[in-house]
Amino acid sequence: ALCGLWAVHDALKTALPFLNKNHIYNLLGGNSIMEFKLSELQQDIANLAKDFAEKKLAPTVKDRDEKEVFDRAILDEMGTLGLLGIPWEEENGGVGADFLSLAVACEEVAKVDPSIALSFEVHTMLCSWPIWKFGTAEQKAKFLKPLAEGTKLGAFGLTEPNAGTDALNGSTVATKNEDGSYTLNGSKVFNTNGGEADVTVVFASTDKSKGAKGMSAFILEKGMEGFTYGKEEVKMGIRASVQRELVFQNVKVPAENLLGKEGEGFKIAMMTLDGGRVGVGAQALGIAEGAYNAAVQYAKERTQFGKPIAKFQAISFMLADMKLKIETARLAVYQAAWKMAQPDVKSYSVDAAIAKKYASDVAMQVTTDAVQVFGGYGFTREYPVERYMRDAKITQIYEGTNQVQQMVISGAILR
Repeated sequence: ALCGLWAVHDALKTALPFLNKNHIYNLLGGNSIMEFKLSELQQDIANLAKDFAEKKLAPTVKDRDEKEVFDRAILDEMGTLGLLGIPWEEENGGVGADFLSLAVACEEVAKVDPSIALSFEVHTMLCSWPIWKFGTAEQKAKFLKPLAEGTKLGAFGLTEPNAGTDALNGSTVATKNEDGSYTLNGSKVFNTNGGEADVTVVFASTDKSKGAKGMSAFILEKGMEGFTYGKEEVKMGIRASVQRELVFQNVKVPAENLLGKEGEGFKIAMMTLDGGRVGVGAQALGIAEGAYNAAVQYAKERTQFGKPIAKFQAISFMLADMKLKIETARLAVYQAAWKMAQPDVKSYSVDAAIAKKYASDVAMQVTTDAVQVFGGYGFTREYPVERYMRDAKITQIYEGTNQVQQMVISGAILR
């Protein structure tokens, strides 16, 4: 079969010498040449994020987690390094890279500090992305550029106390005024970067009778009259990030702050969450790697019965399975991130759902096994694996629970 394939390859090349290898591969039924190596720019961005995480985050991550402190200055510093604008064009204040570059940067940060990786991912994928995708030139200049440059921090408001997965059941409403502006009333919960963010993309019903076509998206700015903050969540994990309730009491939103068209909010929210799921997949991948690296190091150093515990098959096989799961998850996450930037890809929803579900399940499995490798010490706060385990759990929940991802994947299969 391979000989026949190459015979066709050679025949095509002889008959049509102007074709390059991509053209020939497409004619043979493929889509593109598969390339697993990161580009020089992607590797540079990964190295930058890794260096920042190891030098800036690692020395304080344990203390910030225990004190449950969100340090806005860390995100500001990431902004000065260009990390908050990785996939956006230079004219929009970005670095001009791609979504795979963003994924590997988020992965490197999450290896050390999943809380900061979350704030980073929400800022970029849930706030900046919809403005980049659906915003006007004026909105990009006013909001996206400072978000990309890191002078402003972003957030995303969709979930409500009675409306999580059932997003259309929310009670936040936006009433249109005679001058074209909107008056916003309601609240949002579990808002990452809430209270700290300068720019928040918020979703509200503009016509409840229209269902999915009755939701709209708005860009809100910190300090708008009537826009305040409520309860701050006390959490099991990601303790060094902040999640706060957003409260809207007769908030007047200018007409120019409508994102996209009226009635497009649900579509914008769902498309935004697709990208967010790729970000969560990258975060989960980093968490798994961080826990795995700690477990490998400990297994080599911890001695029992006269030799390192890594020499015992029970431990070495466990480490092997952890590595297997991590590398498989990496392929899913990287593919989804790569597809986000391909102009010929109409939808990457299923790829995003697969990446998010698989990588988050792997993060939970690997961190649990990492605690097991450490034995009794793994259950203490002396070592980082208990924190990785706590942080991993939320990746199976936010940006759509893993049961929602199963709905997305099965729906595509059976459609």
